[in-house]
Amino acid sequence: MSVRIVTDSSCDLPDDAVVEHGIRVVPLSIRFGDDEFIDREELSTSEFWARCAQQDTLPETAAPAPGQFESVYRELHADGATGIVVVSLSGALSATMQSAELAARSVADEIPVRVVDSRTVSLGVGTIVLACARAAADGAALDDVEQLARELAERTRVFGALDTLENLKKGGRIGNARALLATALAIKPIIEVIDGQVEQGGKQRTRSKALKFLVDKVAAEQGRMTDLAVLHADCSDVDQFVEMLQPHYDGEIVIGEIGPVIGTHAGRGTIGVAFAVPE
Repeated sequence: MSVRIVTDSSCDLPDDAVVEHGIRVVPLSIRFGDDEFIDREELSTSEFWARCAQQDTLPETAAPAPGQFESVYRELHADGATGIVVVSLSGALSATMQSAELAARSVADEIPVRVVDSRTVSLGVGTIVLACARAAADGAALDDVEQLARELAERTRVFGALDTLENLKKGGRIGNARALLATALAIKPIIEVIDGQVEQGGKQRTRSKALKFLVDKVAAEQGRMTDLAVLHADCSDVDQFVEMLQPHYDGEIVIGEIGPVIGTHAGRGTIGVAFAVPE
C-alpha cells in the first residue's frame, strides 16, 4: 500500500524536506490590494517581506479552492497512491481544511483520503507532516498514518516570540492574546498555539529574554520531546537561536521560514519553536 501525504503552504517546511519526503503542498494565496499571488510559487518568502515593508495595510490570505486539493488527489492516485493523509492548517484559523474535506468527498469512489486538523500552525503543521511522511515511507498503513497525525496534533506545541503585535491586531487573529495589547509597547510578547488558537504565552522585556524563554521551554522537555523545529520570519538571529537550542536536543533541528500565510498575522521578526511532547 502506498500512502502519500498532502499539506498546505502554511506548513513552512523547507523545500528540500518537501522534495526529499515526496510531500505535496497545496498553496494558499496572498493578495496585496489588487495583486494576488500563489504562495511560494508566484511570491517567495523574501519577496513577501519586501512587499510588506512597502505596505501600510496587511495583505489578505485565502484558502485553496477544493479543486486545488482534488487535482492533487487525482495526480497522486494516478501515480500509484492507494491512500492519502492530509494534514491541514488549524481549522479554527482557516477554511483550508474545509476545502480539503470537500475535495476528499469528490474522489471518495477512487481513493480514500483522510483529512486531519493539525490544530496548529507553521512548523507545528510541518513537523506532523514530516513524521507522517516518514511513517508512510516505512510502509505504515493508511489507518496508522492517520492515527499518528491525530496523536501528534494533540501533542505538538508551538511557541513564538513576536517583535510586534500590530499584525495580529490588524488581522483579527489574536484570540485570547488581547491582554497583551495594553502593554505591547514595553514588551516582547510570547504567543502559544492552544487547540488551534493563538493564546497569550507570556511576555518578556527584551528580545534576548524572549529567546531565553523559548530555550527554557525546550530545555524543560529535554530527553522527552521529539521533532524539534525552529520557525522564523526573516530573523537575522536565527543561527544564534539554534545554537542556544542545540545543547538541549540530540536530533536534527528543522529550520523553516515563516511564510506569507502565518507571517501576515505574526509579523516580521517572529521566531519560535515547535516540538512534540509525550502523551
